[in-house]
Amino acid sequence: MNTIQRLLTISALAMGAALPLAGHAQVSPNSGQTSAPAPAPASMTDGEVKKVDLDNGKITLKHGDIKNLDMPGMTMVFAVRDKGQLTNLKPGDKVQFMVVQEGGKMIITDIQPVR
Repeated sequence: MNTIQRLLTISALAMGAALPLAGHAQVSPNSGQTSAPAPAPASMTDGEVKKVDLDNGKITLKHGDIKNLDMPGMTMVFAVRDKGQLTNLKPGDKVQFMVVQEGGKMIITDIQPVR
């Protein structure tokens, strides 16, 4: 093997070893652009009901960290996909809920009282 072939072989092996270390960004084979990693799947989060607005389908919750949205714990208002889920909730109730982000809005897809 001559010197040029050796250098090409070593370079190819080094590049192949370095590719898995490139991070979490993904390159689309068709676009050549990188994309962010997929968000974590939605999971249940603990919270406490502060206010229920049944007419508008909204609920104010003091909640823990929402991991799938990388959001720290806080108190905030959420829209609820199904207003019927709010009928038996009142301030002070402990709940577990699942929330997704759709079009810039936080929407609760499931909320259950913790008894």
